[in-house]
Amino acid sequence: MRVTNNMFPDRLAGQLATLTARQNRLQDQVATGQRISRAEDDPGAMRRVLDLQVESRKAEQHKHNITALKEQAGVSYAALQPLRRVSDRAGELAILADGTKSPENLRLYASEVSQLIQQAVQLANTKHRGDYLFAGTKNDQPPFVLATNSAGLVTSVTYQGNTSVASTEVAEGLTASAQVVGANASGSGARGLFADTAAGADFFNHLISLQNHLQAGDAAAVNATDVPALAKDEDNILFHLALNGTVQARLATAESLASDRVFSTEKLISNEADADLAQTLVRLNETQNAYRAALQSGGTIMNISLLDYLR
Repeated sequence: MRVTNNMFPDRLAGQLATLTARQNRLQDQVATGQRISRAEDDPGAMRRVLDLQVESRKAEQHKHNITALKEQAGVSYAALQPLRRVSDRAGELAILADGTKSPENLRLYASEVSQLIQQAVQLANTKHRGDYLFAGTKNDQPPFVLATNSAGLVTSVTYQGNTSVASTEVAEGLTASAQVVGANASGSGARGLFADTAAGADFFNHLISLQNHLQAGDAAAVNATDVPALAKDEDNILFHLALNGTVQARLATAESLASDRVFSTEKLISNEADADLAQTLVRLNETQNAYRAALQSGGTIMNISLLDYLR
């Protein structure tokens, strides 16, 4: 093979360029702590990192979804507790309305029941972040509308929500919902909080019936009709309190699993992408030494000429 005068300088320049690029890459790794910044650094590892980052983002989204659901469930629980107290007081008034009470006392009870109904409607129209909690998915308007007569007694409470609930993904292939349906007359599907045909609950209408019987002084109707009806409403409210607790416990478990998933995927990403600082510094030092040696040896060789041997 014919060797020309230009071959050595060209090869030396190529070697120095390679060493310079290697130094720059190792210096970047030391500065950033990342072994991979471009796909060409390690195509296989970069592919794994990208896949893991997708998983990590999904887990983070699940955590965000769970946080929103926990918040919603917490606000629902805060409304259920006073609703139960309303139910308890209505039951007490129904029991008190025995045959020994005067018509005047019964009318006073009727006035209090009317106030309890209005308080319950306020709870039924609880909002959270702009949405009504007990309207199903039709949550952009108050789910319950109250009407009163000239005497201030409640004549009707109408439900204008729906019986649908929206579910949110909290894990891969797993959904949850913190929505509550206000009323369900279909006999199937999500159980209604204030009215549910399957459970025999119809809280507002039962309260209105109690109010009207008390106003009329009909203690017998109160004991025969309203007391057992309100007991079913109480049981239904207790069911929803228990259901809310179950939902919150399930969300707490899902949140823990999502947090573990984020931690494990971030650790795997770190294993793939992070540089071993000690090892990288050793390699950088070796490359710098090789670069200096190449410069020194190249300079020495290029200073040698045929004239050095003809003197």
